[in-house]
Amino acid sequence: MDELFRGPALGRGGAAADLARALAFLQEFARRRAPVVVPVAGGFGVLDDRFPGSYDDNKLVVTAAEAEPGRLIAAADEVLSGREHRLVCVDDDRLGTACAPAFAAAGYEHETNLVMVFRGQIPHDAPPAERLSPAELEPVLRRDWRRTLPQAPDEVIDGLARRVESRVRGADQVGFRAVRAPSGDIAARADLYAQGGVAQIESVFTGEEHRGRGYARALMEALLAEAAGAELIFLVADAADWPRHFYARLGFEEVGRTHAFLRT
Repeated sequence: MDELFRGPALGRGGAAADLARALAFLQEFARRRAPVVVPVAGGFGVLDDRFPGSYDDNKLVVTAAEAEPGRLIAAADEVLSGREHRLVCVDDDRLGTACAPAFAAAGYEHETNLVMVFRGQIPHDAPPAERLSPAELEPVLRRDWRRTLPQAPDEVIDGLARRVESRVRGADQVGFRAVRAPSGDIAARADLYAQGGVAQIESVFTGEEHRGRGYARALMEALLAEAAGAELIFLVADAADWPRHFYARLGFEEVGRTHAFLRT
């Protein structure tokens, strides 16, 4: 990613502008990596027949600020008719909040996510993270998913691991980074995506046996240092989970919220 980040220093845009830019990045990433993009009123659907059980690779993305919940539910049933799940991601906070009762009545679970933008000081002296190829990362993902989903069939675990192949198409620059424990095991890992002056940190994960030892902080500081020349650095965090507090301590601030509705 070195060439991409030889641009201007990290910007300090307003929250609304930064949110719009981050959402545009996420939407374009979803389109670029998907083999099939289905236009629908108010947004689009993405499909990948190679990984039919992957929610993130088979979903409906709602980009409009105004939409009727019943029509969104119907669109999800149509676009995802060949899947065993329904995932609808609503990028407008007001619309997502307004849609919640209708989706709940239709059997969907609701998750709120925070779009967080980095406002802190870049740690320029952070040691770099190790760079992994998709082939090197895949067995690590397979191990971690097996630990997370011990009862899942092997084909499900295989699909969740192999879907990393689709990530490399999502942005101009896609990198997989890790830090290791003294034993040599990968202790923490994450993705770094970048395009057009925007960088996203995604899929931050620390193995359970390595938590509380500073590996995630070391990895995040390395990623921030690597992305130092980006105009905007952001990530997406679960509004109900503890990592949002960790990201806030690193210098990330919430600029907006999105909503995800899932039925399995």
